[in-house]
Amino acid sequence: MENLDITVLRQLLQWRQQGQRALLATVIRTWGSSPRPVGSIMALCETGAVIGSVSGGCIEDDLIYRYRRADGAAGAGTHDIPDGPPERVKYGVSADEAHRFGLPCGGTLELMLEFNPDTDALATLVTALGEGRLMQRSTDLATGHVTVAACERPQALSDDGRVLRNTFGPEYRMLLIGAGQLAEYLSTMAIFCGFSVSVCDPREEYRGSWNVPGAKLLTGMPDDVVQAFGVDRRTCVIALTHDPKLDDLALLEALGTEAFYVGAIGSRRNNEARRARMIEHFDQTGESLAAMRGPIGIYIGSKMPSEIAVSIMAEVLAVKNGVALPRDAQVGPAKDQLQPRSADDGGAVCFSASRVA
Repeated sequence: MENLDITVLRQLLQWRQQGQRALLATVIRTWGSSPRPVGSIMALCETGAVIGSVSGGCIEDDLIYRYRRADGAAGAGTHDIPDGPPERVKYGVSADEAHRFGLPCGGTLELMLEFNPDTDALATLVTALGEGRLMQRSTDLATGHVTVAACERPQALSDDGRVLRNTFGPEYRMLLIGAGQLAEYLSTMAIFCGFSVSVCDPREEYRGSWNVPGAKLLTGMPDDVVQAFGVDRRTCVIALTHDPKLDDLALLEALGTEAFYVGAIGSRRNNEARRARMIEHFDQTGESLAAMRGPIGIYIGSKMPSEIAVSIMAEVLAVKNGVALPRDAQVGPAKDQLQPRSADDGGAVCFSASRVA
């Protein structure tokens, strides 16, 4: 599934290239609770078609109504999208308005509406985003003129009253080490959440049964793949094989990058053994390994691969979104509270056979 911003901009470009009038709405400011964060975008075509979201739906409906033609006729061409400089629109100023537009209690939302965005600037932006580049789109608020330029680091949306600047792309990426069943569930969830997913496994027996549309399968050694991957601040690297020969070197390579999340599957005992190996054989320290997560995921009592994938994906999204998880939500501390530490360690389910009399 493509990044939502890119999907919106790509569709907006298609409308404009077809000669259709359209507007681009951007959330530029929020007060109190808000259903969508600053920087969220949506586009409205003169046909009434909408893509993207700036609220739970009510504000989108209001924008559709706002530009509906007086004749109200159904069908194509029923909306008047004006020309002119961008306009500011504020929703939820009063309690009645907040309730009407479905905003949370006390929520207020301000949008910037840009009318009939320039096709050439849109094409430049969409092409660059498709190539995986980080871009900043700057709009002159007096004229509506847009410039697009590459930037090195993601930046928060800014509005100084003269220029609106919003950063787009590249997609968040997930690199999984190991193509087993857990990777199938996790990659499917990540794609659904808008991540670009690559799965690395040099083992032919695992690659042969891989079947997740949209996830790129890589066959090199994991540490080499991490080196060549161009890991950045929008990348997470997760080791899932339980095989130190594959996981350890890949994790060490990832720890030397700007990846926002680096972690490995395994019980608490296995993760402690991994850290001990890295300290003993690879000259690591507790400080250099501090960013390596494990056991990964949040504690939800997961046992099945699908449940474990939900647990991991939830933690990845929390870290991505800057949410500090409480200690009780972490696997290790949560299990320590539930039961004493045992040889099983709670990180993996062990089975033994016994004769029934």
